[in-house]
Amino acid sequence: MKIQILGTGCPKCKMLEKNAREALHLLGIRAEVEKVTDLNEIMNMGVMITPAIAVDGTVKSAGKVLTKEQISEILRGGN
Repeated sequence: MKIQILGTGCPKCKMLEKNAREALHLLGIRAEVEKVTDLNEIMNMGVMITPAIAVDGTVKSAGKVLTKEQISEILRGGN
């Protein structure tokens, strides 16, 4: 599994990354977490507002900081 945090490194992007790592830890899932900061790459993924999170190349949320509980739900396949 590959988790991508899309954003320029702002505080909201950092919080989303922190929450994603915590969700992975809580669920006991091993995954690669990648930060994507290149705006062209972010836009190529269809994201126009950050922060955003993608799982295995599919954007799951954009424009908000998901909680670790919300991310856990996504990782369990609920979204």
